[in-house]
Amino acid sequence: MPDSTTAPASASPAPGPVLQVDALTLAFGGVRALSGVGFEVARGSITAVIGPNGAGKTSLFNTISGFYRPAEGRVHFEGRDITTLPAPQRARLGLARSFQNIALFRGMTVLDNIKLGRHSHLRSNVFDALFYLGRARREEAELRRDIEERIIDFLEIDHIRNAAVSALPYGLQKRVEMARALAMEPRVLMLDEPVAGMNREETEDMARFILDVRDEWGVTVLMVEHDMGLVMDLSDHVVVLNFGQVIAQGAPAAVQADPEVIRAYLGAGDVAALRARLRGDALVQPA
Repeated sequence: MPDSTTAPASASPAPGPVLQVDALTLAFGGVRALSGVGFEVARGSITAVIGPNGAGKTSLFNTISGFYRPAEGRVHFEGRDITTLPAPQRARLGLARSFQNIALFRGMTVLDNIKLGRHSHLRSNVFDALFYLGRARREEAELRRDIEERIIDFLEIDHIRNAAVSALPYGLQKRVEMARALAMEPRVLMLDEPVAGMNREETEDMARFILDVRDEWGVTVLMVEHDMGLVMDLSDHVVVLNFGQVIAQGAPAAVQADPEVIRAYLGAGDVAALRARLRGDALVQPA
């Protein structure tokens, strides 16, 4: 399998964590969405960010990916400070993401939506594209071959490649969105609630794809997720947010037993119930 999702052989990855978040603070008027948030994402890991609704998880994702500019703090990617880089430049460096609310072009086909993910890496100019000259034609052929032979086959969506996104069930739309993110050739894949709204079978399929992206493609995964069974089964490291602050982080087993995490989810409620949920016996419902 081609290894275009990882760094070229001539460009050895920087030592240390692939992604480092240092003391991020984000405010909207007088409301602090993030306050001094800091953690590291190890290369080749699956790191999950969890917390009750309103904890700041999506604000954190938007800050890391460049949609929001923090008031304080820094974001380092592959050892480089990217705090002031706009989102498209971060994407070109290898930081790709999906969205909590599906952000596909519903009137376009699955294949065309996925191809858009590679747009930031294309080298054809406007003149080439307008007249579909040599370079544009070659890039289009290479792009389609790569997507069809690798990404579509990997995510098992060959049967819907020419279908309009609007005609697809929700679970398949989530899979198409992941395919578009993989077309961006990421070093870090950021997944915002990848199994939200899915049934058990769809969740199991997505869990398998996430593991294979890490194990077979060598892509580091950072995800926000409410399904605690998925988080505890897949993650190497868990970061817990509450009211915009990190209240715990570490291995899944340590996090699920942390008293601060239990209080954040249930207050003075049933500790046994939370532990059952963290083991995957039930989902943690949005607060």
